[in-house]
Amino acid sequence: MKYERPTPQHLQDYDLSAVFMRNWDTRDESGSDKGCEWEKDWEDVQRVCKLLDLPCRLIDLSRDYWNRVFEPSLRQWEDGVTPNPDIWCNREIKFGALLEHLPSAPGASSKTWFATGHYARKEWSELGRSKLLRATDDIKDQTYFLAGISEAGLSRALFPLGSLLKSEVRELAKHHRLPTAERKESMGICFVGKKGRFGDFISHENPTLASYIPPNPGPIIDLSTGLTVATHTGLWNYTIGQGAKIRGMNERAFVVRKDAKCNTVYVAPGA
Repeated sequence: MKYERPTPQHLQDYDLSAVFMRNWDTRDESGSDKGCEWEKDWEDVQRVCKLLDLPCRLIDLSRDYWNRVFEPSLRQWEDGVTPNPDIWCNREIKFGALLEHLPSAPGASSKTWFATGHYARKEWSELGRSKLLRATDDIKDQTYFLAGISEAGLSRALFPLGSLLKSEVRELAKHHRLPTAERKESMGICFVGKKGRFGDFISHENPTLASYIPPNPGPIIDLSTGLTVATHTGLWNYTIGQGAKIRGMNERAFVVRKDAKCNTVYVAPGA
């Protein structure tokens, strides 16, 4: 795809500065910050800002994240519920705690905006209220993860990528020779990072390794037969609707129910 420079009517002038959120402190797990994922991200931010001649700063929100996202998620996992930490992070941290750290508008005639890289769009109603709209790129649309943010947070937000396709964003980054133009996309929950399986991060069967939740074994029951077909190590490892690999079952099984009181996972065969 050949990049075409935007025409002037697509451009707006802003006094820009960048901010990087640090949401997870790996010292809680290993006692050291060496080699953690956030350092590489912070280095990339600084490289881009240096190229664009933008001021940038790091804001440590790891305590806010722990108290407002991670601990509430742990309680729900223990209860057999499947929370969505990414939705909570947007509501409580990016459009919550972070905005509390950013300067407010210096005067009645000016406005301090908060631009993010989310694929979403925003419009104003006739009554002056902000409305969250789906992004142009249906595949990358992130409005589901933004649906829980406050109207006050949304009103300060700008989504410059909302009307662009992911491929166009890549071309823009290459055109401006950004050092992150070829960077792979980040996927998954931020605190798990590259540590491996989610279940191994939350709870270890090995007693010599730290666990946020101790293992809590229980039966896995085939709902079609009523028979116990396996044993699970914790309800948090299963989400209703997900595929479950069960040894001995001839058909592919899916999780259909979780009983927190009985600590039981129910599965059923399906196509």
